[in-house]
Amino acid sequence: MKIQLRFFASVREKLGTSEETVVLPEQVKTVGDVRLWLVARGGVWAEVLAEGRALRMAYNQQMTEAATSIVDGAEVAFFPPVTGG
Repeated sequence: MKIQLRFFASVREKLGTSEETVVLPEQVKTVGDVRLWLVARGGVWAEVLAEGRALRMAYNQQMTEAATSIVDGAEVAFFPPVTGG
């Protein structure tokens, strides 16, 4: 399955990229699985996307939870929580 990844704000800055097209392994089926797959890259990926870090996720431009199933051609985005001020 091939999907588009997008990274915003401080996530983008720390990872050094704003987007990437990836082909996922067969076992990656949810937005949460995508996150764990990226964490497994290690280094800065593991640091920025680690479980327990404040991080928002979107699926096809809609806010979502980790359990959301993904399909071929989808867009998954990661960004920090927005604070008001």
